[in-house]
Amino acid sequence: MTRRPGLSARLKLTISYAGFLLLAGALLLAVVWVFVLRHVPDEDPESIRRKFGGVIIVAANRTDLLRGFAPAAATTLAFLFVFGLLGGWILAGRMLAPLTRIADAARIASNGSLSHRIRIKGPKDEFRELADVFDTMLEQLQSHVTEQRRFAANASHELRTPLAISRTLLDVARNDPTRDQGELIERLHTVNTRAIDLTEALLLLSRGDRRSFTREPVDLSLIAEEATETLLPLAEKRQITLDVTGQTTQTVGSAALLLRMVTNLVQNAIVHNLPAGGTVTINTESQHNTSVLRVENTGHPLPPELVPTLTEPFQRGTERIRTDEHVGVGLGLAIVHSIVRAHDGTLDLTPRPTGGLLVTIRLPEVCPING
Repeated sequence: MTRRPGLSARLKLTISYAGFLLLAGALLLAVVWVFVLRHVPDEDPESIRRKFGGVIIVAANRTDLLRGFAPAAATTLAFLFVFGLLGGWILAGRMLAPLTRIADAARIASNGSLSHRIRIKGPKDEFRELADVFDTMLEQLQSHVTEQRRFAANASHELRTPLAISRTLLDVARNDPTRDQGELIERLHTVNTRAIDLTEALLLLSRGDRRSFTREPVDLSLIAEEATETLLPLAEKRQITLDVTGQTTQTVGSAALLLRMVTNLVQNAIVHNLPAGGTVTINTESQHNTSVLRVENTGHPLPPELVPTLTEPFQRGTERIRTDEHVGVGLGLAIVHSIVRAHDGTLDLTPRPTGGLLVTIRLPEVCPING
């Protein structure tokens, strides 16, 4: 945006300081005139001499004093104005120094460098508070940009893999017409399904971050039952026992997103469980005006340092490579985290001492309306 040049803040403050000092000097001189000079008689020296019986007294009348006072007052005001300009310029520079540092930091950040920090030292005042807020904003922005860049790089890598496999399979089919077409079609179907799942997960993650959904009353207990019924065949296939307990728990939000949230949690608990004989417990309850959902599963022990990274995109809870149809795309808990944030809730991941994970979600509670 183009704007016409104007006076700098430092120059404006300097003129203000000088003007104030000049005005104060003028008022002081006016006080001197009103309360001192007005008591001087406005008579000539001859009349004063006659009054005192011919005794010679050196005296001046008001006119003579005014003639001497006016140049001195003008000189004083000129000195005060010059002194106000010089002192105001120095004081304004010292006062605006923190703003200059903040402006420099903003200019550096606008050029793409987010690592610079102001870090103003000294007692806490308005400028120190502004600088600290700006540093915090830069830190959060840098973290967000770094996360977005890492997410974009990971997403590009994840999407490139199925596309590369698809191209390889198509090249094989074109170069070897005698190859079993049914096998190639089946493998292409699997690869494309994975690519579609990844794309849908990315769109869902973006939707949750934008909070672009309609809010309505939702019963978490019903959502948990629906997700459990959907994933029951997978649990039976893996010999995992699903246990749903709890009470009616009302919250407000998107039923579709909350269903996806619970489904991701339960599926993650089933997949990352014991090879056989494991359990998954889903519990809902109301607690201190909060709707609480807990998903707990048995499994292998998790290193404590690994748990905080599980909600990052494309992070998987184990290092082993899975080859089944529920391998996932590494966005399960990232989507859960995004949906929880979009519903103004909290997500807590706690490794179980005997192995597995306890996931606790707290959402704002909505009291049911009695009809």
